[in-house]
Amino acid sequence: MTHDRFARLADDAVARIPQRFRDAMRNIAIIIDDLPDPEVLEQLGVEPPDTLFGLYEGVPLPERQWDHGNVLPDRIFLFREPIEEASKTDDEVVVAIGETLIHEVGHYFGLSEEEIEEIEEHHWRRRA
Repeated sequence: MTHDRFARLADDAVARIPQRFRDAMRNIAIIIDDLPDPEVLEQLGVEPPDTLFGLYEGVPLPERQWDHGNVLPDRIFLFREPIEEASKTDDEVVVAIGETLIHEVGHYFGLSEEEIEEIEEHHWRRRA
């Protein structure tokens, strides 16, 4: 799959995020990289054959102080190759992108892993 096709699928997945959440997402960039950096995997304790589909970098909304502003955007990375390798069809790529986005956007909103998993299970997977 080309980078451009993957980016279009990512755009489609972003469009599926409920409008009220998209409206609350401010100063955030979604970046497509081929692979996670080995140093990041090491820092997070991710060892082969495990890998990452995505990563949030930034200050979650609930942790921001009153003077937070005038900063570079928070970033959500989508890692194309691991997502493609775990998917057999384009539809599976879309589902993997969507689940990854929900997970990483959840970190942006300051949700716990348990809260994110609940959202994935009851809202995304039902629709996918």
